[in-house]
Amino acid sequence: MPGFATRRLCTILAAVSIAALSGCVTPSAPPPPPPKPVAAAEPAAPHQLGADAAEFLRLPNMAKDKTPLRVGVILPFSNASAGTRALANGMLKAAELALYDSGNRDMVLMTADDSAKPEEAAAAARKLLAQGAEVLIGPLFAASVTAVAPVARDRGVPVIAFSTDRSVAGDGVYLLSFQPQSEVKRVISYAIEQGHRNFAALIPSTGYGRVSEDAFREAVISGGGTLGTVEHFSPSAGAVMDQTSAIAKSGADAVFIPQGGALLRSIAPTLAFNGADASRVKLLGTGLWDDLTVTREATLRDGWFAAPAPDAERKFVDKYRDAFGTAPPQLASLAYDAVSLAALIGAGTPYHRFTKAALTDPNGFSGVSGIFRFSADGAIDRGLSVLAIRPGGFVVVSPAPETFEHKGS
Repeated sequence: MPGFATRRLCTILAAVSIAALSGCVTPSAPPPPPPKPVAAAEPAAPHQLGADAAEFLRLPNMAKDKTPLRVGVILPFSNASAGTRALANGMLKAAELALYDSGNRDMVLMTADDSAKPEEAAAAARKLLAQGAEVLIGPLFAASVTAVAPVARDRGVPVIAFSTDRSVAGDGVYLLSFQPQSEVKRVISYAIEQGHRNFAALIPSTGYGRVSEDAFREAVISGGGTLGTVEHFSPSAGAVMDQTSAIAKSGADAVFIPQGGALLRSIAPTLAFNGADASRVKLLGTGLWDDLTVTREATLRDGWFAAPAPDAERKFVDKYRDAFGTAPPQLASLAYDAVSLAALIGAGTPYHRFTKAALTDPNGFSGVSGIFRFSADGAIDRGLSVLAIRPGGFVVVSPAPETFEHKGS
């Protein structure tokens, strides 16, 4: 981007190799027969360091009397997919942009590659930890997060990852991603607030569908609604006539459909054909509906779904475009938020600042797409808007909250 290279506060550094140390022992005479063996005590995991170390990475222009805020970034730069490589590079650019915007002259980003192979992800984590990383940002894929987690945990270093799979969160791993659970809870809660009580659902037989269905059932029951007919369909089958007929006959006044794209645009008119009158049955969805092509289907009009407000990322997109001459990839804002969060928390005492209490602050943080906070189990809670589908676009019918003050702990 014009002028950005000369204005950057820190340089993104390439790999640094660390030599391995080996030792030897002198064998002694054979010991007498041992007593009955007993279980050895499990060695305690090492704690994170309390001070800077000479072997940790430091830029030449950094003050000698200050401990740099070293942030490790693990992304799939060499992935076999060109699209994934482009996403990784776009996320790194967003991370650089956040670094520059933070104004923190003592912060340095250190990168490592993970092509999506777990063993590579673990090696990347070990490399960054050897360089003194206090926090790891990434990886992107669930299997890589699982591989990185124990490596980072042994050093007491938290991981802020981008996977949407909540099963890999917890015990030092925090997921800064868009997870369907938050979207489902938000839209179902809003529907109940608006007087809808009888819920049915059309669920795709996919991993995303299963996660969304669990969240749907929990949201309906906890909100005091009535859980009615739930039908499943295979996205590859194409036909959903039987399922939509059962839903239309269920008497539900709200139908949840965690499906997007062309299939969603075919399901809605099939529901209407089978008797689900749009004047009395509200269609509900997830962030998969955040696609302007759905506005072309008349039977989806006035359907509700939860997502960031349509203009939430506009400022970030404009800033990224000005810096790099192109629009950011869809997930680039997550990398920007992760580095911004590291800069914010990094104001504390070196090697004791990224605590669980700091990361799970119940007041949350302000990000590109709105407020967010991490729960104790590493999942993310986002402040989302509820949007209605209208011809040519989306309308906010319930604005995203600006604070978690009234949302509980």
